[in-house]
Amino acid sequence: MKYLRLKGNLEQRNVDNRLSYNPDIIEFYLSEQDLESPDLIRDRIRQLHKRGVKPYLHHPPKFQGEYLDILSSNPAVRRYYHESSELLARICKEERAKCIIHAHYTHTESCHYITRERTVRLREEIREILTYARDVFLWEDSTAGLFAYGTNPYLVDELIVPLELPLNVDVSHAFISCGGDNERLQHVLERTKPYAEYYHLVDSMGIEHDSLSLGQGRIDWRMVKPLVLGKDFIFEITLAGDHSDCTPMVDSARYFANVETADGIGVK
Repeated sequence: MKYLRLKGNLEQRNVDNRLSYNPDIIEFYLSEQDLESPDLIRDRIRQLHKRGVKPYLHHPPKFQGEYLDILSSNPAVRRYYHESSELLARICKEERAKCIIHAHYTHTESCHYITRERTVRLREEIREILTYARDVFLWEDSTAGLFAYGTNPYLVDELIVPLELPLNVDVSHAFISCGGDNERLQHVLERTKPYAEYYHLVDSMGIEHDSLSLGQGRIDWRMVKPLVLGKDFIFEITLAGDHSDCTPMVDSARYFANVETADGIGVK
């Protein structure tokens, strides 16, 4: 099957499940605890390389139970953000991988007071992270706040363009931040296309972070498909139980393969 691009964790059972489908890409979603075992991260990346699978990592979302924010007023969170980024940059450079990273998550401090000045401050904080490895990190958008396309009108012109920032565009996050409006989502995808190297393909009703399988939400995949083809992406679908069974991601890949583009031509 085409477009088998999956997400998982570092547990061997989880890795074996994904590899059984002979995917093109696997993205490892890392935890704070995973970073305590950098050799294990390296081992999993090497397993993928041996199978001809392209590896991506995802920066941990939390530190000591608190969602990360590059502008956090908590010195411990800011310190962890930098130390973890530096570690992952080193691993990715040495093991030939890339890493998805959030400037902040929803409900953190960066979701308040969206101004040009705070956007510039965020830009300069990101610039510092880029000194660890510019070509390693791909920056993912949130559903609200300073790094959300639908809520920050300054994000592209004041931050992304000046930094020529490599992006991971999460289609569902963008859709939610745009209030579930497919026309606004299309504008975001067109505007960010020169900088987007990678996508998370996930469906959504456009109201909250629901992470649905493709076809179960309101995103217009006929519109989205031609805008993301030719770039790397995964199907980032919420899984049940211990997340060892990635069937909903495989089903989404099948759905995507069968989507006809907006001009009526099927691209498989």
